[in-house]
Formats: sequence, C-alpha cells, structure tokens
Amino acid sequence: MSTEVSRRHVLAAGAALAGSAALIAGSEGTAGAATAPAGTGAEKSKVKPTIVLVHGGYADSSCWNATIAELQDKGYTTIAGSNPLRGIPTDAPYIASLLDSISGPVVLVAHSMGGTVITNAAAGKANVKALVYIAAFVPDVGETQGELITKFPGSEVEPVSVPVPYTKADGTTGTDLYLSKDGQAAFAADLSTTDFKVLQATQRPFDADSFVFPTTAAAWKTIPVWGLVAGADKAIPPACERWMYSRANARKIVEVPRSSHVVMISHPKAVAHLIEDAVKATS
Repeated sequence: MSTEVSRRHVLAAGAALAGSAALIAGSEGTAGAATAPAGTGAEKSKVKPTIVLVHGGYADSSCWNATIAELQDKGYTTIAGSNPLRGIPTDAPYIASLLDSISGPVVLVAHSMGGTVITNAAAGKANVKALVYIAAFVPDVGETQGELITKFPGSEVEPVSVPVPYTKADGTTGTDLYLSKDGQAAFAADLSTTDFKVLQATQRPFDADSFVFPTTAAAWKTIPVWGLVAGADKAIPPACERWMYSRANARKIVEVPRSSHVVMISHPKAVAHLIEDAVKATS
C-alpha cells in the first residue's frame, strides 16, 4: 500500500471517529437536557392562581374594583363573580359552575354574604387552594346567616334594610332587601358621602330568605383559610368575624381597626396583601 493511500485511510478513520463522538455527545446532551433537575434553567416558573372574588349583599362586582387594580398590578388574573344573591340553593351552584370553568389553581375570596356562598360552592373543588374571607360569614353545616349575625351584638343593618316584594319565577312572592339612603353609618361609614351614594344607587338587593337557608357544606374544613376583620364593622360584628375565622382554623387573621364593612373599597391594599399571603402560602 502506498504512503498516500495509507494517509487517506488514516484521515478517513479519524473523521469517522470524530463524527461518532459528536453524535454520541449530542445524544447525551439531549438526554441530559430532558432530565435536567429542578432548580435549573429548564424549570418552568410556577403558575399563578386565578383569583376569584365574590361580592355580598347591597353590592355588585364593582365593589372589588380597587382591590382588583392592586392584584392586577402584580400580574394576577382576576374574576369578580356575579353573585345572584338569591340564597344558598341558587348562589352556591352558580359560583361552583364558575369555579369549574377555570383551568388551573384558584384562590377564592368573598365579602360578607359571599362568604356563605363560597363555603358551600368550594366544597369538593380540588382546584380551590385557599379561601379568603373579607369581613365575611363563615358558616358551618346546618347554620344560617340569621343565626350568625345575631350571635354577637353590634349589627345595625336591619333597621336600614328596605323590604321590596318581587315575583319569583314560580309565581310566588319573595322579598328583596335594599340598603336605604340612611345606611351609610351601618354599612360604609369610612367612605365619602359621594362614594356611598354611588354604592347605594348601584347595589344589588338580596332575597331575605338568604338568612334562613342552612349551609349544606363547609369547604373550610378541607381548604386552608385566611380572614380579615373589619374592626369598625356595623353589619357583621367584628367579634363574630373573629370567632368564625378562629373556628375555621384560619392560618392568618388580620384586622383593619377603623374599617367599616366595605373594607375592600376603603382599604384595598390591606385586602390585596392578605390575598397575596394566601397565594404565596398555597402556590
């Protein structure tokens, strides 16, 4: 064999070996990337939960506007569910269907009578990771809102609630309760008169029977709870809020000392901070 032929054989063999090594290295590199351990650049960022907010009586979804602005500034997807305010048999299934429509984790927040709704609606919902009660009812199975609001003294909303008859779908007569123009001291004492007039004009009434329907499920027994006490609340007495949150083994209870019942309007930052605490603890 000539020297030139031998040289060509050596170069060809070397090229083949180099190519094989490159293929092997590439294959190993791909496998390594596929099995990269958590904590590397390949780790996906955590999915932020959707924050669902449920209003109570004498209000509509717009009562959450200031709180939603705080949450959206921090990148959270928010949905302010429209609570029918007809009572547990209607309200809980409606909000439950909203929860079923959301893919991914949910932090569920409620104000006032909305607390009764989420307590029932969230039962058995695996995607609900936390319940946040904002000056809200937290009933146990068999309890009614009527029982809870009178458990401690201090509620002043009954005298400023105006009953208005309405015709139900089955032809029977029901009673809606509206907050009167004289209801600011009892419901929203820390709002300006101008803001209260807008709230009172845009309110949604609630069916008086909402106070007599017993709770059928208590989601707080399986889902962790956070609670905010409105310290100057004259709708749901602050003592009642503290008692209900403690009974529900709330992981954190905060109090806004001078807040009226509508704390999500008058102190949105405090409300948003508590919601974010629940997000961070359960994400």
